[in-house]
This record gives sequence, C-alpha cells and structure tokens, in this order.
Amino acid sequence: MKTIKWGIIGCGDVAEIKSGPAFQKVENSVLIAVMRRDAVKAKDFAERHLVPFWYNSVDALLENPEINAVYIATPPATHLEIVKKCLKAKKFIYLEKPITLNLSEAEELNEIIAENDKLVVAHYRRKLPVFLKVKELIEENKIGDIRYADIQILQSKENNIIANTEVNWRLKPEISGGGYFHDIAPHQIDLMYYYFGEIKNAKGFSTSTLNNNVDDIVNGIIEFKNGIQFRGIWNFNASDKDVKDECKIYGENGTITFSFYGDKITLKTNTEEEVFRFANPIHVQQPMIESTVNYFLGKNKNPCDIEKGVTVMKILEAFTE
Repeated sequence: MKTIKWGIIGCGDVAEIKSGPAFQKVENSVLIAVMRRDAVKAKDFAERHLVPFWYNSVDALLENPEINAVYIATPPATHLEIVKKCLKAKKFIYLEKPITLNLSEAEELNEIIAENDKLVVAHYRRKLPVFLKVKELIEENKIGDIRYADIQILQSKENNIIANTEVNWRLKPEISGGGYFHDIAPHQIDLMYYYFGEIKNAKGFSTSTLNNNVDDIVNGIIEFKNGIQFRGIWNFNASDKDVKDECKIYGENGTITFSFYGDKITLKTNTEEEVFRFANPIHVQQPMIESTVNYFLGKNKNPCDIEKGVTVMKILEAFTE
C-alpha cells in the first residue's frame, strides 16, 4: 500500500476546515468519499471539496473497495458502532474525541482492537508546534523539576471555542456524553498526560448551574506517578469579564504559561522572561493526519493509540461521576 484513501463519516462543521481538506493535502493521502445522513449536505460537501463519492449511509461508504481508511467525525454516541463496522470492513481508523459516549464503551472498544488493527485517536494538539514547544521546554528542564500544573477554562454561555452546529448536540448527554466539558476537555487532559506521563489517581466534582442535566462547572485534580500534581477548573457559565483560557506549569525555577486556543507561550524563570509565538496551520489537524498517514503506511509509531484515549475517558468520568 502506497496511498491512504480516505472516507469521512460525518462531514459536518469540524470536517469543513479543521480536518477535511487536510486529507487531500498530506503526502500519500487522498480523500475519495464522504458520508452524511443528509444526502443533500453530503453531496454539497463532496462537490465543494472535489470529493469523487458521497453517501448517506455508513454501510454504503464502507462497501467502496477503494477506501482503506476512515475518519469518524460523528457525535460520540455513534462511535463504538461505527468502529465495529470499520474493523469488520478491514479499514484503518482515525477517531474523533471523546472516543466513545462513556468509559464503559471505551473499555469495550479497547478490548476489541487487535494488534493488527490500526486506530489513531484525534488528539491533534500533540502535533501542533505550540504544544510541542511546551514539551520541549519541559524536557530541556527550563523551569527545573515540575511541581504542579493548573488549568483554568472559564467561558461564558456565548463562548467561541466550541464548534457551531445546526443542532447543539453537545448539550445532549445521550449524544455527547455530557456537555461542553466532554467536548473540549479531552484535548487538555490528553496534553497533561502527554507531558507528565502515567496517572496514579484522579478525583473531581461537577455541577449544573443551569439545571439542564449538563455539568457546566467541573473541578478536577490528578496525581501523576512521578509526583507531579494537577488541578483544573472548567466553567461554561462564567461572566464575560471572567473569560479565561490558561494553563500554567510550575517548576522549581519558574513557570511555563500558554493558552489552548492561543498562539504564544510565556517562559518565566528566576532570571529571565521569554515569549514564543506560533501560527497554527489553517487546517489544525493536518500535522496529526500526516503522522497518522505515515503510521498507517508503516513509517512511524502510532501518534495516539486507543489506550491513551481510554485513559482520557477515565479522567472525564473521575471528574464528573
């Protein structure tokens, strides 16, 4: 196999810019089919993005013999069933987060992935330059031994960090798993895991201030096996004046501060302050998709395997159970 030939299941808003076009721009990769239950919208996406085939059912797309890899970009409640179909059809899989509706499904998914099955979790921030630079600063011991990390995601009800959709399924737990926290926190938690390693313990508390059965304030702590401590607060009902998106990593000799949705890192030590700025690619998932394609072609290791996705699901549940 010399080329990864993709089919997208769920060509909605996320696939429009963040990911979809990247499948056509990465070397040894081509997007040949898309699927959406609404046939008119599937056809429209295909025509605008010059994709040869479009379908309105998962089974029809998987029957296309040219497709050897599938990007699953549907809501979490559908992930487990679609992954099972893709495995049966012998397709490689690039799976959006959160990987399933809940931890139970994630553990079931982990059990059915065989050694020869290739599945990558779309925790794409692992491959973006700004977050790779944070990892580099940590590994170069720029602030000495890490003591703890702190995340504050404070957003108003009119936040601009959640992708827009015609129907706000993210606030329907039976579809999303549980509100905006479940939608964006996997990225932040996965980066902490990526930076600090194995997790020893995690606990948390959550509440709904809007009485809509969706937790909009989540508070969690993590103890990593290496002794590093973590605390995080996510509030999706904050006032406009309190909006904040910040992660600060504290070391014995200084701090590393960055935003999950910004373009800079601030390094402060006992003797200096330095700011690093970055420009994200237009299609932010492109670096991860490139790494995924190379993994499928046997050129590198899995950039984010299923076990890492399961670990994130364990933290989500620990913070909100």
